[in-house]
Amino acid sequence: QVQLVESGGGLVQAGGSLRLSCAASGRTASTSTMGWFRQAPGKEREFVGRISWSSGSTDYADSVKGRFTISRDNARNTVYLQMNSAKPEDTAVYYCSARVVGGYLYWGQGTQVIVSS
Repeated sequence: QVQLVESGGGLVQAGGSLRLSCAASGRTASTSTMGWFRQAPGKEREFVGRISWSSGSTDYADSVKGRFTISRDNARNTVYLQMNSAKPEDTAVYYCSARVVGGYLYWGQGTQVIVSS
């Protein structure tokens, strides 16, 4: 089992920045990749980006590319989502997820981000 706890959500003005954290515990050695997802009211959950624990390589959804950055601290088993140039359409509950064999099977409880215009 892998436990994930997100933090850092809140209210930010459009154009502002926010950093989300996701602390992983448990069988983290079984995870290869950590992903960030978000779900806005009335919408499906969507992929935001991901990072490899081992290489640190990342990729992002087109909607956040150039504005959001994912990083990781292997010593702390923590990944971060740096949100810059926030837009009202970034308002959502943000989730981190751990990828194991079989897919993204472990999820955090989510953290709310509200971007005011």
